[in-house]
Amino acid sequence: MTSRLMVGGLVLAGAIAFVSCAQAADLPPAPPTPAPTAPVAYAPQTYNWSGVYVGGNIGGGYSNSWWSDPITGGHDNFNSWGFLGGGQIGANAQFNRLVVGLEGDFDWTDITNKGTDSIGEALNANVQWTSTVTGRVGAAFDRLLVYGKGGLALAQDQSSLTDLAGNSATDSLLRTGWTVGAGLEYALDDNWSAKIEYDYLGFGKQSMTFTTPTETVNTNAGLNVQEIKAGLNYRFNFGQ
Repeated sequence: MTSRLMVGGLVLAGAIAFVSCAQAADLPPAPPTPAPTAPVAYAPQTYNWSGVYVGGNIGGGYSNSWWSDPITGGHDNFNSWGFLGGGQIGANAQFNRLVVGLEGDFDWTDITNKGTDSIGEALNANVQWTSTVTGRVGAAFDRLLVYGKGGLALAQDQSSLTDLAGNSATDSLLRTGWTVGAGLEYALDDNWSAKIEYDYLGFGKQSMTFTTPTETVNTNAGLNVQEIKAGLNYRFNFGQ
């Protein structure tokens, strides 16, 4: 009896296996596994320097003055450092890496040069403010802009002479000259950027006259100013 049961079980298991294989053979083949797709790489957008900007700056200036000495015919030279601070406004247009623009700035200063002439009279040259109107051209490396600039320079020069009797006379003039400079500017975000800049302002010689109760002094006075400034700009990108 037991042998018959075992044989019957084996026959039943074989029949079930046969039927399962037949059904599996009738099923459609499994769809092919799709090939893996490489992830899409999104490059960050390159910063665009185009737009109008306004900002402020602070720094220091080094002024050099030289006066024709009316006694010896030589030159009296004197120079000094001073504080400066002000603002700027400008506009840029970017073409690939090339960035071109225009900028105007204005800075108050307290640069005062002091010296004496050949007979001991006191000479003072005070640069009260400087201003420039320049063209700019630079190369953009994403958020870093390296630029040069050049154009018109202005300065208000108030100079004085004090004679040996203690009498003082003042002559004030608006100087006109030229400027060249260079700088680095870095974009902090879409609107704000920080910069550091060096500028040289050359004004050449201009005639000045000082009249005191004891004398009248006619001289030619030259001036140049070197400025180092750190600044912050806000750029209006107008929907870029």
